[in-house]
Parts: sequence; C-alpha cells; structure tokens
Amino acid sequence: MSSLADRIDALLPQTQCEQCGYHGCRPYAEAIANGEADINQCPPGGSAGVAKLAALLGRPPIPLNPENGVEKPRTLARIVEADCIGCTKCIQVCPVDAIVGANKLMHTVIAQDCTGCERCVPACPVDCIVLEAMPMAQADDPACADAARMHFQRREARLATQQAQREAELLTRKAQVHSASQSVLDALARAKAKKQEPKA
Repeated sequence: MSSLADRIDALLPQTQCEQCGYHGCRPYAEAIANGEADINQCPPGGSAGVAKLAALLGRPPIPLNPENGVEKPRTLARIVEADCIGCTKCIQVCPVDAIVGANKLMHTVIAQDCTGCERCVPACPVDCIVLEAMPMAQADDPACADAARMHFQRREARLATQQAQREAELLTRKAQVHSASQSVLDALARAKAKKQEPKA
C-alpha cells in the first residue's frame, strides 16, 4: 500500500526544480505528508496542482505562494551550441541528467528528458541556454513525470555512491599518511635508541 508521501509525490510534476524550498519533489511530498510544508509551494504544478493536493488531503485549495515563484507555462532548455564553451556547469546542476557533453566539448539537452526546472540557466556563464515552450503532451504526460522521477533517483544514487567513494579514498589516504608518519617516527626512535646504547 502506498504511503501518503507516495500519493502526494505522484501528483507533483517531478521538475525537481527546488522552487518549493526542498531538494526535489519527493522531499517536498514528505514535508507535506509530515505537516512541515504547505500544498501551495510548487509553481510548476500551479493552481491545478494545488487543487489536486487539496482534494487528496481533504483541504480547501489556496493560492500559490508567491515566495516560491509564479505559475507559468512549462519550458524546455535548449543550448545554443555555437555559443557553448563546454564548461559542464549545466551538466552539474541538471537534476535529471538531461544534458550531455564533456569538458570543452559542445553540450546538448535531451528534450524528452528535460523537466524545465531552469536550474541550468543561471549556471551557464555565457548565457547560451534558452527556454522554449514544452509541448503540452510532454507537460501533461504522467509517463514523462515518472521518467523524470526515475532519472532524478538514479542521479541521486550515483552522486551518493561517488561521495562515499571519495570519502573512502580520503580515509585510505589519511591512513597511509599516518602509517608513513608512524614509520618515520619509529625509525627516528630506533636511531635515537641506538645512539644512546653504551659503546663496547
């Protein structure tokens, strides 16, 4: 049986834009379920999204909180490839891995995977990302939202694994440095003890 957070999450647009003040749609859903957040903090979901959440939770609909943003048509990011310098900053902030490219090579957006979160726009140092209207079929398709949720979860898992690997490598290096330092100290202690031995 699905939890309340699952049912709330299923109604969210899965843009993973963080305009709600949480790190993605799932944490926001959990905050609503726990009574820590209100139902009007998702601009991409708009008034229709607020109405769906209100109906699920048996509450009256309320206006979208302007502190979280304004309701507007969903958009897709597009990189003006001639202007792209290949800095990878947009790739680093895309929550659903919808941007492909490599350092110093041109990047491009996979349109069907883009959620229109707009997080790549301020990250781009050369303003080569433009926003275009998202097709209504994509904006309203639950399958697209499900795919975005899966991409976000996969990215989060990958980043967590990479972080754990970095921390493990750091601990290994620290242990190696400590071991090397201890070896030097032991060698110095042996040399000192040898000097203090009575000469025959």
